[in-house]
Amino acid sequence: MNYNSKIYVAGHRGLVGSAIAHRLQEQGFTNIITRTSQELDLRRQADVERFFEAERPEYVFDAAAKVGGIHANNTYRADFLYENLAIQNNVIHSAYRFGAKKLLFLGSSCIYPKLAPQPMHEDALLTGPLEPTNEPYAIAKIAGIKLCEALRDQYGFQAISCMPTNLYGPNDNFDLQTSHVLPALIRKFVEAKESGAKEVIAWGTGSPLREFLHSHDAADAMIFLMQQYDGREFLNIGTGEDLSIKALTELIAEIVGFQGTITWDTSKPDGTPRKLMSVSKLHALGWRHKISLREGISGVVAWFYQNRHRYNN
Repeated sequence: MNYNSKIYVAGHRGLVGSAIAHRLQEQGFTNIITRTSQELDLRRQADVERFFEAERPEYVFDAAAKVGGIHANNTYRADFLYENLAIQNNVIHSAYRFGAKKLLFLGSSCIYPKLAPQPMHEDALLTGPLEPTNEPYAIAKIAGIKLCEALRDQYGFQAISCMPTNLYGPNDNFDLQTSHVLPALIRKFVEAKESGAKEVIAWGTGSPLREFLHSHDAADAMIFLMQQYDGREFLNIGTGEDLSIKALTELIAEIVGFQGTITWDTSKPDGTPRKLMSVSKLHALGWRHKISLREGISGVVAWFYQNRHRYNN
């Protein structure tokens, strides 16, 4: 990419897309195209095709998706499958049809089997059953990977895919009904501290192991791959380090300053026992994360305090 290359960031208001757009601007890229969902509904094929025909972006970061935590994934299964298939099919195929030089498709670590050997290497894909609670979302993301591979194989389209681990950062979703675990815990502890609550209830047993990567690190990795990687195989993006949900919960409570009791609601699902990404291929290319978990969470807590008016419902 050149600094004046025409770059489209799909999903620029989301956690990852906003980080990509922000980091591109910080690095000096000046021709970034964005559209809100009100301006362009990526689920509508004809609208997406008109947009690509008119704008003709040279590079496309496909970070647009319907996302959520265990509750949202398990409750809105049809929506997660249909909407994600529609969004990614329209963006990826239109990028090919209207002459984009390169596309990066953003997947998810949930594509791997529930009981995949740890850490999860890229070749574990399709080697076993998926985690049932987010199977529709995972199937959509797998289809996106395969579409990128097929367009490359059949037409020579330069499409690459990356699979990030669990991400967090500014502009995350803090809605307790649809958010992922880390932003949900931040909101719970902030509100508990402010209300003087003596107890916070966390889901599950606290035993699952998870890996977390700051969205700004993820964005840097994706920009790096867009510039440096041309392979057919998708690549994991992560830290290569994990911790238990219990340890994460206690860390967030400490950073927020909550002094009460943490109670575990074991009637709620844990999800996959462990999800740790192998990032050996990414490290071999020369990229490593920079933001520690404590530093990253502290920053997001501060961001939430400054922007909590968005989440007063």
